[in-house]
Amino acid sequence: MAKDIMPQRPSGNVPATQRMFEPLGWLRSEFDRLFDDLSFRNFEPSLLSRGRAGLPALEMQESDKDYKLMAELPGMTADDVEIDVSDGVLTISGEKKEQRDEKDKGFMFTERSYGRFERQVQLPAAADEDKIEARFENGVLTITIGKDDKAEKRKRIEINKA
Repeated sequence: MAKDIMPQRPSGNVPATQRMFEPLGWLRSEFDRLFDDLSFRNFEPSLLSRGRAGLPALEMQESDKDYKLMAELPGMTADDVEIDVSDGVLTISGEKKEQRDEKDKGFMFTERSYGRFERQVQLPAAADEDKIEARFENGVLTITIGKDDKAEKRKRIEINKA
């Protein structure tokens, strides 16, 4: 089973703890990890043909009132996908089962593919776990995560000089 947890590694000169509190800091971490993973020596050949270890592509957008997380899940339905949230981590998991049968001129061809995935995303500090909605349309899962009105904004602390 493929598994992904964001953010995983510090990148550049920005500490991991600081990136977690940036609204889209996880995106930078995801790009850094993607380039780190380009050495395909740890992947099975069957996984390479399905993309990056069979994990769905994700995109996150932020507005003043919410976050939108989109996951590309072609060939899947809402019944194939499960979404959970716990301790600030949103988990998208699912299983794709596909079978194709062809009969032509005395021969029969059957092709089956199965794949299970799990993708975990660290929610931003301002995310409200009680205000999460999901919609599945045309192979795209859209998760809307409301912002917590009471979440503390960044506050600059003055340093006293001795």
